[in-house]
Amino acid sequence: MTEKTNTVCDIDGVIIVELQKYSDKRGWLIELFRSDNFPQDFSPAMSYVSLTRPGEVRGPHEHVRQSDYIIFTGPSMFRIYLWDNRTGSPSHGRHFNAEFGENRMAAIYIPPGVVHGYKNIGSVDGITINAPDQLYRGVGKLDEVDEIRHEDNPDSPFVIDRHF
Repeated sequence: MTEKTNTVCDIDGVIIVELQKYSDKRGWLIELFRSDNFPQDFSPAMSYVSLTRPGEVRGPHEHVRQSDYIIFTGPSMFRIYLWDNRTGSPSHGRHFNAEFGENRMAAIYIPPGVVHGYKNIGSVDGITINAPDQLYRGVGKLDEVDEIRHEDNPDSPFVIDRHF
């Protein structure tokens, strides 16, 4: 794994790589994934794109086995929230947030047990891409969802600010 992380996150195992846009007269290109930026055993199993409206929140939730790989390139800006919920982790209990998207593109590797979510803090619809290392609901979508949805718990300690 090469050291390409530009943003320091003090949650153990989280890797944030700020992405570069390479432009020329034809347009532009962004490298979304490079295996040399992430743990050797991380291999995306699927990918999907989602649109989040301005002011809307996704999460917070965590996975038991799945690592997420979320890409923020715009066209909006997002505030990202992370909490280390792993008992025994050297950074257990730590919280991190930062803003990524059109003005500061990034790819974030989030290991299992790290609670995560984000809010579109911009004024336009925002797009994210996720390439997790597990299939949603397993092969043939026959398994239980590997997700603990903290947003469904009104007493959750993991709260994303719902106000601008």
